[in-house]
Amino acid sequence: MANGVWVVLQHREGQLPRISFEAIAAAQKLAAQLGGKAEAVLLGAGVGLAAAEVAKFDLAAVHVADDPALRVYTPGAYIGALAPAIQAAAPAFVVFPHTYQTVDYMARLAQGIGAGLLPEVTGFESGADGLVWARPVMGGKLQSKVRVKGEGTVLVSVQSGAFPADSAARGEAAVKPLAVDLSGVKPDREVLGYEEVGGDTVDLTKAEIIVAVGRGVGGADKMAPVEALAKALGAEIGASRPVIDNGWLPRDRQIGSSGQTVAPKLYVAAGISGAIQHLVGMKGSSVIVAINKDPGAPIFTIADYGIVGDLHEVLPALTEAVRAAKG
Repeated sequence: MANGVWVVLQHREGQLPRISFEAIAAAQKLAAQLGGKAEAVLLGAGVGLAAAEVAKFDLAAVHVADDPALRVYTPGAYIGALAPAIQAAAPAFVVFPHTYQTVDYMARLAQGIGAGLLPEVTGFESGADGLVWARPVMGGKLQSKVRVKGEGTVLVSVQSGAFPADSAARGEAAVKPLAVDLSGVKPDREVLGYEEVGGDTVDLTKAEIIVAVGRGVGGADKMAPVEALAKALGAEIGASRPVIDNGWLPRDRQIGSSGQTVAPKLYVAAGISGAIQHLVGMKGSSVIVAINKDPGAPIFTIADYGIVGDLHEVLPALTEAVRAAKG
């Protein structure tokens, strides 16, 4: 009988991205539903500092597989370490951050151990017959509700922004070796190196405040009020797809199903109607402020605060208020 919840964390040279902490928050919430505490798993070589950082969260334990074969990610080595450990412990769920890396090996891992696979989850709730999971389909145009059938372990990946990192509970967990023989773990790829794509691009997933703009701004030459508010708030600027398609902002500023998924502490949506493709990329934000001339715009359905008005009139007033508040 499967029991417990594991969360497998992603890192790069010992540095944990925010989505790993979001995965911890998701695993903690899931474990609480099942009446227990989640356990973290960290693979790598020389990851003691990262393990100590993870141990500050409210987890039952942090299991570390530390071996030279795991120094850089390869699917064969990761599966070689995880498969026997999961089969031996038989957790009910193993949570992963939904990234290009986990997409690369999760399905192969699930097939190898006979586990269920539930990718890109955005939420879950208790139902009459067990947990009901939400996940996007058709490129984020629709949200599906699914229930897992059968017995055994299920591998779950959680979408960036769906479980805010700052909701992860703090505590003190014991760090221990992952109970698996690593002598047979071998990389199945030769990693020649890493190349940063677009060194000047912006990683909006790290921003605590975002001012996002939509078609309502009217053009690239009308961005001044958006830029002024972003500067006053110390925010990054994001955009919906029409702004990017029109060339008003570069592609790395796009938020939504075909762009970045973000979960800042404050998200100001100016002139954004709120198409589902955009909402899936920002609905995990802690506080959402929407500004739109149309009182029936869908963005208002998820906003914590809504202002009906022309962004070219509202944003300058907000900017002055922010500057006054900061003195």
